[in-house]
This record gives sequence, C-alpha cells and structure tokens, in this order.
Amino acid sequence: MNVAAGAAVVVDGVCKSFEGGRISALRGVSFTIEPGELVALTGASGSGKSTMLNLIGALDAPDAGSISVGGVRLDALPSVDRYRAETIGFVFQSHNLLPTLTAAENVEIAMFGAHARRVREVRARELLAEVGLGERASARPGVLSGGQRQRVAIARALANEPALLLADEPTGSLDSETGAQILELIDRLRVDRGTTVLVVTNDQEVAARTERVLRLRDGLIRAEAPRPA
Repeated sequence: MNVAAGAAVVVDGVCKSFEGGRISALRGVSFTIEPGELVALTGASGSGKSTMLNLIGALDAPDAGSISVGGVRLDALPSVDRYRAETIGFVFQSHNLLPTLTAAENVEIAMFGAHARRVREVRARELLAEVGLGERASARPGVLSGGQRQRVAIARALANEPALLLADEPTGSLDSETGAQILELIDRLRVDRGTTVLVVTNDQEVAARTERVLRLRDGLIRAEAPRPA
C-alpha cells in the first residue's frame, strides 16, 4: 500500500454534514495540493476547516465526494490505521503530549510496532535535535515552554517519515514570536524532507508564510490565492 508516493492531495466534491444532516460542514469542496507544497486552509470559525483536515487524515469519512493522497483514494484503503501511521503526521494546537513521559518518550510512542526499542530511542533523539531540542530529550512536558512542547509534537509527527503533515492551528496557543519560529521550523523541515504540508489557521500572518492560501466559507472554497506579497 504505497499511499505516500507523490503525496499529492486531491479533494473532489467533498460533502460532510452532522446531526443527521442538519449541519452542513462541507458542501462540495474541491482542491488539489501538489507534492512538497505548503498550503494554508483558512476561514472563520465553523467554516469547515478542521472537518476537512480530519477527512484528509482519515479520522472521519466524507458523506459524498472523494479524497486521494498519492494517487490512492482513501475510501479504497484496506486499512486507514496503516495509512495514518505510515503517511500522515498530525500537529495540533494542543500538543497532546503525555505529561508522565519525557520528550524523547513522547516521540518514541509514535514508532511503537515500527522499530526495535533501541532504534526508536536513537531516532527520537535525532528528531529532537533536528527541531532544536537535543538537550531537552529527558525533560518532561511540564518543564518545557509552549514553543518547546510544540517542537516535541512536531518531532513526534515526523517520527514515521510521513509524506503529508497536517497541522491544525499549530501556533494558536503561542505568542507571535514563538509562533513564527514554529512556522519557520515546519517550512524548513518541509523543504529538507520534501514533505507536503497543509496548515489550518485563522491567523493571517501564518497564512502569509505559506505558498498558497485556500479560503473556506460556509462549507465551500470561496477563494484561492498565492502567497501574499
């Protein structure tokens, strides 16, 4: 199941509703993300941004339409769990780190079943060094700053070499300076690794750092624009 090949995302006529159809979150959304591209998905609260991210990440399924990643339709996958483990890296506004584990152990947990213990330990420390936290590998989340915790979350998201990184308001709980540093980190890692990145954000400064902006309104893509000047 080589879903990762190319990592292009094609969303075609996707619809999604909730509460028995009374709430239409997405109403025929279509767009394409090219391999290695950094794209922002923006829109007001309730416009369907997080719903779209969850559908691409196979955390939910659309009511109609299709989503393909790397040329493979998600509704044709034999295992969405394997798809998420092998193809997708998730970064959320809340870092979702386990407080009783060290930074390294929080990264390792994403690799259980994929590597031997010693390989996991070495790789976790390499990833933490890559995001600038090599010296804090043994620290627990409670003693790390918000930006440092988000860096650990990014290292964890990259643990299985995902072809596609999905970030839901990754700077939402950070101050502007730290948020800018996190976006710069994501962009650098994208360029270095060739990872495709979709960032959901309400922050226009964050959107301005991406290559292309998709704007959702009332469950539809209402505008598409290149990186702002």
